[in-house]
Amino acid sequence: MAETILSADDVRAIADLARLELSDEDVALYQRQLSAILDYFQKLEELDTSHIDPTSSVLPLTNVMRPDRAGPALSVDEALANAPDSDGEQFRVRAVLDG
Repeated sequence: MAETILSADDVRAIADLARLELSDEDVALYQRQLSAILDYFQKLEELDTSHIDPTSSVLPLTNVMRPDRAGPALSVDEALANAPDSDGEQFRVRAVLDG
């Protein structure tokens, strides 16, 4: 297995895609770390997995959400009780769009 060594330019290109600004020290650190990760993936590719069925998850999939149930609605006073600002029976919020 050949050792993978990413160039500093490779690391900077990856950082650019991730919108990260890296110092020269960071580039050197990530160059070593990412190269080691790629080497490990190369080692994993050597494993014979032909006898293993493809799967999207090794865990059983179950829905842990409770069913929706309609309940009593809040009164206007209850709904506005913790509002930072209100105007009569409405929430008042700052404008978020220009114009």
